[in-house]
Amino acid sequence: MGRGDSRIAPSAAVGRGFPEGLTEAKVAAAVAWKSKLDRFVAGSPPKPEASPAPQPLADLREKMARLLGQEVAPKPPSTALDGLDFVEEETPFGPLHVRRRRIELSARVGRTELRPAAQAAPEVLALLALDPKLADCEPRRALYLDTETTGLAGGAGTVAFLVGLSFLEEGELVLEQFLLRRLGEEAPIVARLSQRIEEASMLVSFNGKSFDVPLLRTRAVMSRMPALPDRPHLDLVHVARRLHKRRLGSCSLTSLEQRILGFQRHGDIPSSEIAPRYAHYLRTEDASGLRPIVEHNDWDIASMVALVGLYGEPLESLDVADWIALAGTLRRAGSLERAQEVAEAAITAGAGAEALRMRGEIAKARGDKALALADFARALDELDDPGLRLELAKLYEHHAKEFEAALRLVEQGTGEDQEAWTRRHTRLLEKSRRSRGR
Repeated sequence: MGRGDSRIAPSAAVGRGFPEGLTEAKVAAAVAWKSKLDRFVAGSPPKPEASPAPQPLADLREKMARLLGQEVAPKPPSTALDGLDFVEEETPFGPLHVRRRRIELSARVGRTELRPAAQAAPEVLALLALDPKLADCEPRRALYLDTETTGLAGGAGTVAFLVGLSFLEEGELVLEQFLLRRLGEEAPIVARLSQRIEEASMLVSFNGKSFDVPLLRTRAVMSRMPALPDRPHLDLVHVARRLHKRRLGSCSLTSLEQRILGFQRHGDIPSSEIAPRYAHYLRTEDASGLRPIVEHNDWDIASMVALVGLYGEPLESLDVADWIALAGTLRRAGSLERAQEVAEAAITAGAGAEALRMRGEIAKARGDKALALADFARALDELDDPGLRLELAKLYEHHAKEFEAALRLVEQGTGEDQEAWTRRHTRLLEKSRRSRGR
């Protein structure tokens, strides 16, 4: 016992008499307690040198059941998952529960065949996506991606419990879906996803740039797996908005299916029910409620394949009403010759004043101001648009030098703020006066 040790030494206390307040009974009790404590410490197992590595949730449950003397539940079967056709595959990262099926390219989503997706023109997809990197990709080696998750907020707490992939193989479309049977078992899904991305030329998704891919990258980090490979990414939601938003308004995938592909889902699960159904499965292991989610994911991927085929040859596939937006997108991408061809096709097909206006904007970008002036003037016969009057007034003033014509347009209103309008109006009045005085 060291000098600083305040424990009672029983033999010394007895030899000298007890300090005030300390009785023999209390000393005896302290000795008995010390004896018990020594026996307990002597019989304790040695402390481990380091904490064990984290165990999968299933292994921890099994160990706890054995410690409590309970019967250990058998592991889930490695064949079909309650009729959902998921099969367990052993991987170096743990069991992977995968559903795989093959679809002939002659299959259709509504009136749209899947086959054109394999023949889509990558340079056209690159223009529509405003992403030059896609021009060097091979649509035959595209990987289509969609996830079903425990929430839409993203972040570390959101989990992708169903990952759907699709790719072409031996002349057929292969659909693979990976199900997260238990939380904490994401590593095999991330590993297989990384492998598929590595084999692909490009990714295709619907809002995947903003949601699916960032979420999956986060899950890879949380699973202590290597980062997912990078590939050029065609996000169809942005293409759809550029081509259809003006006409359709809503550009959700189901809206595009109905109004672009000619496909109507029957019995589809509302998005609001997806996360609660998975939570129910985790609590009860009742997989019956997952079937509509699996089918929903299946439909999403098939529709993306159909849209790629449609956008790969848009002039042949799109409604004439969308050709104007197509021409505008091509103009924005800098493909002015293609844009003018589409605008002229729209005019020939009877798309009216908006098509004339679009061809005028393309002509102006190409430097053909005479054609731009003529198209704007014809379009203005049908459209009461201040912005169009402004564009035409500029051409009359700076190209045709017809100041009085420009002045008349400005006086009808050009949509400018008062200061800008006053400067333009004053300038044109002066130019018109000088022109008449010559």
